Amino acid sequence: MTRIVVSGGTVFDGTGAAPARADIAIEGDRIAEVGVGLDGDEVIDATGMTVLPGLFDCHVHVCSSGLDLVTRLERPFSYQFYAAARNMAAMLDLGITSARDANGADLGMKRAQEEGLLDGPRLSIAVTLISQTGGHGDGWRPSGCTMKYTIAHPGRPDGIADGPDAIRHKVREIIRAGADVIKVCTTGGVLSSRDHPHDTQFQPDELAVLDAAARAAHKPWMAHAQSPEGIKNAVRAGARSIEHGIYLDDECLELMVEHGTWLVPTLVATKTILDMADSGVRLSPAAVAKAREAFEAHQVSFARAVQAGVKIAMGTDTGVGPFGSNLDELPLMLAGGMTPAQVLHATTGSAADLLGFGDLGRLTPGRLADLVLVEGDGLEVTGLAGRVRLVMMNGEIRRG
Repeated sequence: MTRIVVSGGTVFDGTGAAPARADIAIEGDRIAEVGVGLDGDEVIDATGMTVLPGLFDCHVHVCSSGLDLVTRLERPFSYQFYAAARNMAAMLDLGITSARDANGADLGMKRAQEEGLLDGPRLSIAVTLISQTGGHGDGWRPSGCTMKYTIAHPGRPDGIADGPDAIRHKVREIIRAGADVIKVCTTGGVLSSRDHPHDTQFQPDELAVLDAAARAAHKPWMAHAQSPEGIKNAVRAGARSIEHGIYLDDECLELMVEHGTWLVPTLVATKTILDMADSGVRLSPAAVAKAREAFEAHQVSFARAVQAGVKIAMGTDTGVGPFGSNLDELPLMLAGGMTPAQVLHATTGSAADLLGFGDLGRLTPGRLADLVLVEGDGLEVTGLAGRVRLVMMNGEIRRG
């Protein structure tokens, strides 16, 4: 077995320890040793670079490429899967070796990545999102037409359900389709046409059934939740993570800390919507108005979550915006009060903990050898994407 040594770099190992000079020895797909003066059959010179664990994005939509519905209507059904291949490769270029797809990617895509047919990060998939009628995932439009951002097909069941019995059936159907995690909308959203982020969706009795059905199959669940009542309902019912969390009040923060609930903030998403609108992309005026209302509140809520000690994992909602821009989230997290080390930990070790990827997120012996070499100081998180020089995944050099 060839022993590869990444030599001479500053290692940010994702454990919470301060960055330090060290070598990393890799045998097969695993980290064999971390130390100083290690020998190997092959040497990768990391002098002047920081070695990071493979990065995570815990909220993406790989089958989505922007928000222009007219463009989507003109594309053949299968186009989304070829675009997803491009999107996944763009993430790997950034050093993102693991991602959670929050609605869109199906079991075929996950298996194709695992078997080497698709070039990109390993995926944890939700397959589709569960929404009530008239909720965030309901594509009904005032014209009477229905147009969703993701279209149901045999590998991606429709996600509309109302009432405990229907929700129980829907969870089981989505798990049958291959979901690693269940996603549910407990509030309205920015992009949905007939609701608002402040609207509470699904009642506690419905969420209790969803939680029981997910737990019976040993699956965690994530909640698209943007305003207080829907966030609290999700936390009390057992959600593993709150996605977005635009309007967090004191009780939300207290409950999240008490229950150990994660926040995946996706700060860049509302900014992206506003940037698109300003650049002339055709978007619903109602969605743009909601994004403008939400943008500043989101920054404030995130800063309060950091101060309160809520567990945070990096996620972007990319698919709303272009793939390849995922790491634009990091400076926004920094501006929200996280230290550079906390930002990187949220993008590595903490994200691995959220997703249950225990073999990843930290550069310690025995773990899978996912790592990223970035030029200069890795704690300079602004502009990190432009400084990626090598990406290794499962002990194989994938970029660089």
